Amino acid sequence: MKKVILKVILYVIIILLSLELLVRIFHLHNERPERYLDEYGVEKWVPNQNGYSVTGNRKQNVGEYRINNFGFNSVYDDYIVSKDSIEVAIIGDSFIEGFHQNYTNSISRKVEKKITDIKVLEFGYAGYNLSEEFNLIQSYEHLFKDIDKVFIYMRYTDDLTVGEYKVSSRLSLNTPLNRLLKKSKLIVYAKDIGLFDPVKNKITSTINFVKRVKPNPKVEVNNDSIYLANFKKLVKTYNYNKEKNVLLLDYSLCSKDFLEYLRSNDFKSINFNSDFKKDSRPKTLIYDQHWNNLGREIIANEIVEYLKKENLK
Repeated sequence: MKKVILKVILYVIIILLSLELLVRIFHLHNERPERYLDEYGVEKWVPNQNGYSVTGNRKQNVGEYRINNFGFNSVYDDYIVSKDSIEVAIIGDSFIEGFHQNYTNSISRKVEKKITDIKVLEFGYAGYNLSEEFNLIQSYEHLFKDIDKVFIYMRYTDDLTVGEYKVSSRLSLNTPLNRLLKKSKLIVYAKDIGLFDPVKNKITSTINFVKRVKPNPKVEVNNDSIYLANFKKLVKTYNYNKEKNVLLLDYSLCSKDFLEYLRSNDFKSINFNSDFKKDSRPKTLIYDQHWNNLGREIIANEIVEYLKKENLK
């Protein structure tokens, strides 16, 4: 019996090591950069990291990223602006961060190829909401004051759930245990494809059963009124610059009251959904809501057209 147990353990170890080796050889694992809170209280990536973002359970999408000295995915090492040149900033979450595509083919690079005499700086970070984006602009006011135009991507249904800035819980994932587990690429891959989800769900349901936690009853909430109230609070708190800032929006996700508020109060915005509808080809990844190359090309074209109308060219 003892020999059988030892053999089983040995075989399990061999199988796990073989799977670990296969995941590494075929690079099925995602390489996530480390996060941190900088001296200004802004959450971003630890500078000077590079790697490959692999998504999909069959390595369906691979993008090379490069975190610069400032903590964002970009071809530029440093973000240096000047009053004598034209600089544009694009701020947003993972859609702007662009890990789903090589950093050399980002939205910013697409814009620069069409307007060669400007510099486009990227401030994309997975999970940013509008309060975090406004906090970034305020914290780096010394940088943004000399930037000529700022495009702020906002997903209406996700980014207006809070009306004030708070440090997110994302940094809690950056623990010694998590860093240790990330050394195993097999664990990273298994987690990404949801292999551990049934176990986690079972543990959660068991804990709730033991604690006799009852599910919260569904309460009808008017999110649109909350989103609009949060938006009003944020633009007032951060002294929103209507002349310099432009909201990058999908109007189809926004409420009529919100769009009317933008129009009646002279907020500049771009509705990229109108151009998305003109092309019947897919604009997002097959298994993901993030934009594919065509979608990102359309976004870049929208920004280019806006800049040309503003004579920033």
